[in-house]
Order: sequence, then C-alpha cells, then structure tokens
Amino acid sequence: QVQLVESGGRLVQAGASLRLSCAASGRTFSNYGMGWFRQAPGNEREFVAAATGSGGITYYSDSVKGRFTISRDNTKRTVYLQMNSLNPEDTAVYYCAATDTRVRTAQDLSINPYKYWGQGTQVTVSS
Repeated sequence: QVQLVESGGRLVQAGASLRLSCAASGRTFSNYGMGWFRQAPGNEREFVAAATGSGGITYYSDSVKGRFTISRDNTKRTVYLQMNSLNPEDTAVYYCAATDTRVRTAQDLSINPYKYWGQGTQVTVSS
C-alpha cells in the first residue's frame, strides 16, 4: 500500500509559476513510477507528466511540454511538478499517482495503470 498526499495548489495569475508536491508513504518509493494527472470541471482526467522510479525517464503531455517539469527526490519520498507559464487552461484538480508496472518506453508512463492515487490539490489560474 502506498499513501500519497499532494500539496501546493492555489490560486495564481496567468503567467505565474507554481510547484506541486506529492509526499509518499508506505512501500519503497523508488520502486514506483510516479505520475501527475489533472481533471478540470466537466472534463475527463488527463495525463500530465510522469517519471520512472529513478527519475531517469520522464514523459509529458503535449499541452505541458516545455512548461512543466516533473522531478522526484527518493530520499524524501516526494515527487514534484514545477509548473511555469501557467494559463487558465491549466486550471484543474491535480492528482499524483503511483504505478508499479514496468516501463518499456517513456510513453508507457502515460498509459500504464496507476495503482495508488492521492486526494488531489486544486490549481486555479486566473486570466
């Protein structure tokens, strides 16, 4: 069992930066690939970014590539999402999730099943 707790979401203006954190407890953190997903009102949950257990492989959705950066500190059992140049379309509840499914390609991080989920943190970007 892995417990995930997100933090860092808040209201910001367009163009601002924000860093989300996801703290994990439970089983060996480095055994899990970690992903960030988001869900805006009326929309389905969508993949944002993910990293393998070591952090050596990352993958991003096209909508955030070049603006968002995922990183992890396995000594702190924490994964981060640095979000720059935020725009109102980034407004959503952001969730972190953990997967223990093996990754063959970076793209697998976006389609592998994620077993554990956090409760989410709200990010609101005003125009």
